[in-house]
Amino acid sequence: MLKGRVVVVTGGGRGIGRAHCLELARHGATVVVNDLGVGLRGDDVGESPAEEVAAEIVKLGGEAVADMASVTDWDGVGAMVGRIVERYGRLDAVVNNAGILRDGMITRLREEDVDQVLAVHLKGTMALTHHACAHWREVARATGEQVAGRIVNTTSGAGLASNVGQAVYGAAKAGIANLTLVTAMEMARYGVTANAVSPVARTRMTTSVGMAEESRSGGWDPMDPENSSPVVAWLASAESGWLSGAVLRVDGNTVHRVQPWTVLDGHTAAGGERLSAEEIDSGLRRVFGVLPGGIASLSRR
Repeated sequence: MLKGRVVVVTGGGRGIGRAHCLELARHGATVVVNDLGVGLRGDDVGESPAEEVAAEIVKLGGEAVADMASVTDWDGVGAMVGRIVERYGRLDAVVNNAGILRDGMITRLREEDVDQVLAVHLKGTMALTHHACAHWREVARATGEQVAGRIVNTTSGAGLASNVGQAVYGAAKAGIANLTLVTAMEMARYGVTANAVSPVARTRMTTSVGMAEESRSGGWDPMDPENSSPVVAWLASAESGWLSGAVLRVDGNTVHRVQPWTVLDGHTAAGGERLSAEEIDSGLRRVFGVLPGGIASLSRR
């Protein structure tokens, strides 16, 4: 499926990212494993998982190389794209998977934590998306033909539906989902697609927020980090060119299509020629089905 295609995976050294790299290589892709080897909070722990995954792929007969560019470094990411194109003569797909976790209730957040989480997740995804798209646009303009560029972003349930204690992480993941839609619109003319996956999996991040260590069903583990990788491999292929702007929730062996924010039919409050503040209370109570004195909250719905 991916023979001859070059794919870069950020955060490819562990967990879901590692699984993506191995699956991509299994289908013939040349994989650039990007990972700084930092800890869950983004701290330097002196590890080199990117080199280990690249070596594992080579040992299995595939082709891979490690790259230590930081996704938070805008120019550094651009240089990484340049190195890939110089070495292989092409870049076909990017998988934005890098992430860190610094959770906290909204009243206890530190500015440093906000900046770091947004930098890795949202800015990091945007940086690689920008540089890859700029490259593909140049190729398309030079050749006069569309390219088969593929962008696969990583969002999460916290970004799609929210979660207590994950204001920054959720905001970043929601931003990534929207970035996916915008990129799909802007890059369609060049033959570039952009989609996002939301994996349900047991990882360093999920276990840190209380998800069970073990969740197995017979010989197959529905929480295995590898479960979303076949979807990512397909999205990185030329065959997936008909799909763009999609957010896919991958839960075990099931793929769900997720809709963006949408207006709900039958849940509308309308006024006269112009809304007045005085009529909003009664109108929205009808929309949310709330009696006087009641409270409508997403946590209760």
